[in-house]
Amino acid sequence: MVEVEAKPKLLLPSLQPFYEAVVPLSWLIVRLAVGWNLLVHGSHKLMIGPAPALLKGFADQGFTPPAFWYWISTINETAAGVALILGLFTRFFAATAAIEMLVITVLYWHNGFAWLHRGYEYVLLWGLVSFAIALRGGGPYSLDRKVGWEL
Repeated sequence: MVEVEAKPKLLLPSLQPFYEAVVPLSWLIVRLAVGWNLLVHGSHKLMIGPAPALLKGFADQGFTPPAFWYWISTINETAAGVALILGLFTRFFAATAAIEMLVITVLYWHNGFAWLHRGYEYVLLWGLVSFAIALRGGGPYSLDRKVGWEL
């Protein structure tokens, strides 16, 4: 037997037309937020290049050779950012971003939750949202939907 989930009643029923109009935009907003965040981080790394202090940070975390991992993260963040903004190959790039955020979460776990103390708060949030995008796909306003296929 299939159970039908009842929708909650709106406190202000007059808002129903508004909600029906804007709900399809919600996933686009989420994708844009995650994509922009990734693109800004990745493009910044592209512009400054593998500075010695950055490579030391990668090496101190155990990533050898550090330049390889620097470029992997830089390319991943930049490409995933662009792809999520466009909604192209959305599931794949959201998954790569979620995996990167998982790795960073594990690395910062010992610092505690608070990002202000170099904790895992920030990367956990973005990783979980990226994972949700990977599960859901690009949504109605995506190039994936426009071309008619997804990964």
